[in-house]
Amino acid sequence: MKLIAPIKAIPIHIISGFLGAGKTTVLQHLLSQKPEHEIWAVLMNEFGQIGIDQQLMPQSNGFAIQELLGGCLCCSSQLPMQIALSRLISENKIDRLFIEPTGLGHPAQLLEQLTEPHWLQHLSMRSLVTVIDGSRLHDSDWSQQNLYQDQLKAAQVVVISHQDKMTDGDIFALETLKKEYEAYQQKWILTSQGKISILDIDQIYIGTKRLIQPLLKIQKNLTANEQPVIKQLPYHYVESAQGYSVAGWKLPKSWTFNFYDVLDLLCEQKDWLRIKAVFNTNEGWKSFNFNPNQFNYQTAQEGIDNRIEIIYQNEREWLNFEEQLFQCRIDLSE
Repeated sequence: MKLIAPIKAIPIHIISGFLGAGKTTVLQHLLSQKPEHEIWAVLMNEFGQIGIDQQLMPQSNGFAIQELLGGCLCCSSQLPMQIALSRLISENKIDRLFIEPTGLGHPAQLLEQLTEPHWLQHLSMRSLVTVIDGSRLHDSDWSQQNLYQDQLKAAQVVVISHQDKMTDGDIFALETLKKEYEAYQQKWILTSQGKISILDIDQIYIGTKRLIQPLLKIQKNLTANEQPVIKQLPYHYVESAQGYSVAGWKLPKSWTFNFYDVLDLLCEQKDWLRIKAVFNTNEGWKSFNFNPNQFNYQTAQEGIDNRIEIIYQNEREWLNFEEQLFQCRIDLSE
């Protein structure tokens, strides 16, 4: 692929959000703010094979709209997305670019692709936006889904749509959600009919450094030159942003843990800011949501994997915790 380097890097915005959150409405309102002399482009991703949302976008001069159908550009092969994006950049003199991934997508993976060195001279990443439906915040079955949480965690700007339809329960849930994600220092915007200003989201993206590594027990026996490329579970990761760090583990769905052993282990931890986890236990799937004020756990829907994240500020040795966590397993055949 050959790209014609623009005079300056193009500001690029990712507008993500769960199914039905109101991403397209927000995008429509943002596009209505285009200066007359500029050309704005949109790359839309539909999971199915028939594009609908493109028909809702401006069809006049000054806009370049392109769809990528079938699958998710966040997690499928990067090649279709790179081809579509390269065409938009090379065939149009673009002043600003928006990407709307499918509601089933993981925006952090897309963000990782677009911040690779290959794109740095062409694109200037802006704050990642996640739109969530304010009128459904009271619905714990909705808000506890892993994908929903992954999209929210990736955001620097969180847009709460359908403000006019929010109940007292939704407002209470919103305040709780803000406290849960306080460590990420996100910007929260409430809106009705998707009305937000381009100035609200036009900030330079502050990257999160994420390092995916083998399990700490395995790392202990490896030399610096032996660090493998991690492509599948299980693995350990550490990511840092804005003065905070997250230690996380993703483990195979088939692993089963003793519920009370896990609960005891989490309750024993010290010097953390938040603990969130989902485990397949002998008592069924359980989610854990700990903050300094309350320790919550409840029955959860079946997850795609076992996972835990611990947010902290002070450096800590995690090997002992990992070993204790693995001692909570009750299916040691694997």
